[in-house]
Amino acid sequence: MNRSVLLRSRPVGLVAESDVELVTLPCPEIADGEALVRTDLIGLDAAVRTWLDDRPGYLPPVQVGETIRAATVGEVVESRCDAYQIGDVVTTLGGLSEYSVARDDVFTTVVGRVSEGTADVDRAAMHAVFSSTGATAYFGMHDIGRPRAGETVVVSAAAGATGSIAGQIAKAAGAHVVGIAGSDDKCAVVVDEFGFDSCINYRTADLSQALKEHCPNRVDVYFDNVGGPTLNAVLGRLAMHARVVLCGVISSYVSGDHPGPSNYVQLLAKRARMEGFNTLDNWDRYDEAYAALRTLVDSGSLKYRAQIFDGLEHSVDALNALFTGSNIGKTMLRP
Repeated sequence: MNRSVLLRSRPVGLVAESDVELVTLPCPEIADGEALVRTDLIGLDAAVRTWLDDRPGYLPPVQVGETIRAATVGEVVESRCDAYQIGDVVTTLGGLSEYSVARDDVFTTVVGRVSEGTADVDRAAMHAVFSSTGATAYFGMHDIGRPRAGETVVVSAAAGATGSIAGQIAKAAGAHVVGIAGSDDKCAVVVDEFGFDSCINYRTADLSQALKEHCPNRVDVYFDNVGGPTLNAVLGRLAMHARVVLCGVISSYVSGDHPGPSNYVQLLAKRARMEGFNTLDNWDRYDEAYAALRTLVDSGSLKYRAQIFDGLEHSVDALNALFTGSNIGKTMLRP
């Protein structure tokens, strides 16, 4: 049997228990070209919440009655696909479910092959670093941010899964890295554990004034995960020829309102560049990102945190933690 969390109604604001239903159904039967994957860990990102709205995006919305979509890491337990052997460990979009069906496509990646003796991999690390989370931080910072030694880099949602890695990538490049987070505890983790030079608690500080104090030479690179007033404040502190990386807008995912920054004129005044991106556009470069992240991890230059909720019955709490400010690092769910 297979337990899954289905979408029952479109959430308004945070996800309510009545918006979802935990059901038990027979395990999916696989066809030729498919494999059955037993889920070990589910990774939760802000994008999961956006897929529950009836709005177009880079992936179609989850339909009412469907299993809620999310990234997973798990073990192949049955296969009728040449790409996967029983015992292989894969990442895929398995969703909030104990079992899922994988195919040989862009959404499924083998991270440990049983035939090569590499199937004993750290599942939490696969979600927190060696997945779309780490790849997003890598491509955004490497391709668009391009931090150089001596430059000042600011990262919002710095205690989160992507922000924490993006900042550490910039730090490894020799930049002075300033984080923005929502509590003193988070700021302490950002500095003491993730190695940022400093961190601003935007809930208690005047952000514009704090940026002047923490970034006396202005901001060369801003890795934006939140949008809204935070983006507006950092735009007001840009250095000449700055690069702004648009990674996410977590401040407005729940409301659905995305007010534009009134400080956008600073892009003109500072000859700066602001660019959005999507990791799926670079999925053919996954090995490049993986190798770069592995080097940082092995050298001790990159650390991660995992916050794991146990049981599919805690799906709503785990997902909402991304928006209530209670999470640090990568939020995961163990079925």
